[in-house]
Amino acid sequence: MMIPWQQLTPEALQGLIENYVEREGTDYGEQEVDAEVKHSQILAQLKSGQVLIVYEEASESINLLTRQDFENHQRALGGEQ
Repeated sequence: MMIPWQQLTPEALQGLIENYVEREGTDYGEQEVDAEVKHSQILAQLKSGQVLIVYEEASESINLLTRQDFENHQRALGGEQ
């Protein structure tokens, strides 16, 4: 199930993004990306719809997925949300 980023409080949204950045790290190739920059990039991607907040009932977890990954996941599940 998708959760619109606008439905989260600013604090919850920041915490979700920070958790994601910490899990994923900040090493993105030849040049390291600062965590604050990565946070800004993810927030912009959420606002543009490129990245989605997804709640998975089976694992009772919330994650950030690219729109493409979400659509691929939905196809694999037969279109269930």
